Parts: sequence; C-alpha cells; structure tokens
Amino acid sequence: MDIPGLGSVIEDVDGRYRGEPVTVPALGGGTCSLMIDGYDDDPAKEEFHAAIAAFLSIDESVLTAALAIFDYYQDIASEVTDGSMPVSISHPDQVWAHIRPVEVTVARDSFRDRHVYVVVECDCDWEPEHGLQIVVQAGRQVTKVGPYDGHFTNAAAFHRDDLEGVIYHRW
Repeated sequence: MDIPGLGSVIEDVDGRYRGEPVTVPALGGGTCSLMIDGYDDDPAKEEFHAAIAAFLSIDESVLTAALAIFDYYQDIASEVTDGSMPVSISHPDQVWAHIRPVEVTVARDSFRDRHVYVVVECDCDWEPEHGLQIVVQAGRQVTKVGPYDGHFTNAAAFHRDDLEGVIYHRW
C-alpha cells in the first residue's frame, strides 16, 4: 500500500503502517521511519496526508523553538538532590545535544479534539525512564512536550480543560 508523502508502507502486527526511512528536516536532517496508526478506518485520510507533508516540510526551528523542553529538563534536575543527575544543561540551546529521536508516529486523537498529531518519541539523557515526547499538531505546531505518556495534549493527559494550549505542564 502507498500513503501519500511516505510512499510504500508495510503493516506491522499491531495494524500500524511503517514507511521506509525518510529525511526529516525537523530532526536535524536525520532519517527515520514514520509509523501511521489508525489509518485504515479513518474517514479523513487526507488529514493524515497533510500532517505528514507538513511535518516533513518544517525545519528544526519548529521543534527547537519549544523552550518547554528546557523547562522539562529543569523540573527533572530540580528533583535530583543527591548529585546523580546524569547531565548538566545551563541553556535551552543545549538540550538537543542530549536528545535522540526513537520513533515518529502519526495518529488521530479519537478521544478529544479529533486532530491528527505527529508524536516524536525520544530518549533523553536527563530522564532515561520516561524519555521525551514532542507532539506536533497537524505536523506544524508543537502542542505538547514532556515525558512520554502517549497523550496528544496536556488537557488530555491531566483530564483538565484549563490545560488546553499549554505545551508543558509539570507532572
């Protein structure tokens, strides 16, 4: 099967589709495979196509502009009082040296707002257990940053409508 923007994809055992590795400018020009979740049963597949195309056209400034990643680091660092913090980061520009993208998934929020999101799951040096999740609505705008929890927004993650539009919210 072909998905516009990705080309030929293969289905995995969970019913998700994986494309061949593509160059992702937003991730510093590195390559990765995009996973597509919930595509077959979706009535508006063109929204997946648009989110994929948008995400593959943005540059890394969209993700690096999310200063909330540094806020996440600072919150974790403030909790480590025994000197065992594995890394010391003093400026937001330094966080990207400690982040490694692992998987990119495109999926629709079927429980709340029905938007299509691109979720970038990352390993990060300051939080090896929960990692880092960067969520990009429609492939264009960062809407959530924090530990990987599978939610597309903080409003959904914390079941609080007052967090709608909040990019980072401390646990």
